[in-house]
Amino acid sequence: MRYISTRGQAPALSFGEAMLTGLARDGGLYVPETVPQFTQDEIAAMAGLSYEEVAFRVMKPFTAETFSDEELKGAITRAYAGFGHVARAPLKQLAPNHFLLELFHGPTLAFKDFAMQVIGQLFQIELAKQNRKVTIVGATSGDTGSAAIEAFRGLENVDVFILFPHGRVSEVQRRQMTTPIEGNVHALALEGDFDDCQAKLKDMFNDFTFRDEVGLAGVNSINFARVLAQIVYYFTSAVAVGAPHRKVSFTVPTGNFGDIFAGFLAKEMGLPIDRLVIATNQNDILDRCIKAGDYTKRGVKPSMSPSMDIEVSSNFERALFWAYGRDGAAVSALMDELKTQGSFTVSKNAMGALLEHYDSGSVGEGRTLEIIAKTLKTTGELLCPHSAVGVGVAMEAIERDPATPMITLATAHPAKFPAAVNEASGVHPELPPRMADLFEREERVTRVPNDLAELEALIRKERRV
Repeated sequence: MRYISTRGQAPALSFGEAMLTGLARDGGLYVPETVPQFTQDEIAAMAGLSYEEVAFRVMKPFTAETFSDEELKGAITRAYAGFGHVARAPLKQLAPNHFLLELFHGPTLAFKDFAMQVIGQLFQIELAKQNRKVTIVGATSGDTGSAAIEAFRGLENVDVFILFPHGRVSEVQRRQMTTPIEGNVHALALEGDFDDCQAKLKDMFNDFTFRDEVGLAGVNSINFARVLAQIVYYFTSAVAVGAPHRKVSFTVPTGNFGDIFAGFLAKEMGLPIDRLVIATNQNDILDRCIKAGDYTKRGVKPSMSPSMDIEVSSNFERALFWAYGRDGAAVSALMDELKTQGSFTVSKNAMGALLEHYDSGSVGEGRTLEIIAKTLKTTGELLCPHSAVGVGVAMEAIERDPATPMITLATAHPAKFPAAVNEASGVHPELPPRMADLFEREERVTRVPNDLAELEALIRKERRV
């Protein structure tokens, strides 16, 4: 199994090399050269298996020779041992043919744990084999950063620097990043929004002198290993509601597109997914693009669902790569247009390819509050704002097709966003007991300007040689 860049000008790599490299040297994102195929019988055989066993079966064809069966099974077992639910990703029924996939039972209470905990284990194995150290730099709109810090804190061969937009994450999200005491993790509050954080991350990867000097590695969803681990819960949940014997649809609250692209790959592998529904908040660039083919930046507006406050949706590049017939030159041209002009237009043929798989919708702030309140009243389920956006868009999709089961991804625990949840429902969601003292822990954070040279100087100074 080899991995190629969406922009077509970087060398093909093994899974292990692609994982440690993160962003391709041509600025593109790595994708598998071919997608493994599962038969109906192989999918049906997943029924009744543990989450860990399904994860091994789904991930093994992608990792190929990089890890032995024993190494991969061990990494998966260790990754999910600390989750707070034995099912790892349990399903709750909200209404006839509408199910909620709870992805917030990991150590940082967000779906990012499903991938980051696995990556932490796989990085340790691969770095030990190579006797190598790396500097991980990540950008987060809230959840990726805490999940990365939790996965890599205290590791001897990894230094971690996480950029987050100052004042634009929830207090719980911030404290999860700023209260770990291990010296190898660093929370950096950048002056700007998430797109600024993500742009600086890509600038660092494209500064090859700096990249090679510090051994730069990335664990944002630009890293294909992140996307791979997220494919698993599409299989476990779809099988639970009847796949492969009937089709299933998914609604995914998303800003950076990695989570829903994992669903696209699951479909490519043979899982009978009917529609993949993109759910956005008031920062609705993905919804606008799917509906009209126009991807134009208008400026990010802070919302109560900050993990979706994104306009430069990095993983959408992977979707475009497939939509344009895996034409790296065409994708590269679009990304250049976005960088220089702030927009691009998707071609007619590519839009047709996207619409074969994706629908979309958006939910504003007031409607988000209404959905939280109504869902609690009618089902007893308390949603975070991101999950509420997903449920709102899913309800519209179900009206169009009530016969196909719909699974909405619940991406975070409501206690990560207590102010919005309390405003909507009158309920103050409590953190799990293991985090009860989060607001008493001392914070350790560095304010940084939106300046590449200063960021690189800080990382050079603080990383352990």
